[in-house]
Formats: sequence, structure tokens, C-alpha cells
Amino acid sequence: MKAPILLLLIALSGGAVLAQSKPALDAHVRKDIERHRAMAKAHEEAARCLESGQPEAQCLMTLQTACKGLAIGKYCGLKHEH
Repeated sequence: MKAPILLLLIALSGGAVLAQSKPALDAHVRKDIERHRAMAKAHEEAARCLESGQPEAQCLMTLQTACKGLAIGKYCGLKHEH
């Protein structure tokens, strides 16, 4: 009965060690992560805009404003396979 508990404690402590040993991210990677999160937020807002029935042109303008300086391209990803 004690062996399973001991194994569980060992497994849990090993997970804690792994969680603490994340490599440090350099400034470029951190900035890239922030950009991806900002673009994801902008695209989620664009999806909500389209779902609400707003005209596509209005949603695109809002998305372009939110994506300014983040994304490459004129449409910031709103135009893809249409």
C-alpha cells in the first residue's frame, strides 16, 4: 500500500522540477509571443464583429487598426480563401 503512494510522490515531485526548469526566453522570442497573442486577440474580435452581422468592410477596418504594426499584408489575415 505504501509503494503506490511513494511512486505518486516521486512522480509529482519530478513534475515540479520539470516545471521549474523552463529555459529562459530571449527578448526576441518574448516579443514574438506577445505579437502572436495580440494578433489572436484582434482576430477573435474580428470574428465576433462578423458574427454580430456588421458589414465585412467595417470589421476589416477594425482588424486593420488592431493589427497595425503586428502583421504583414493589407488585410491582416481577414482575407484568405474567399
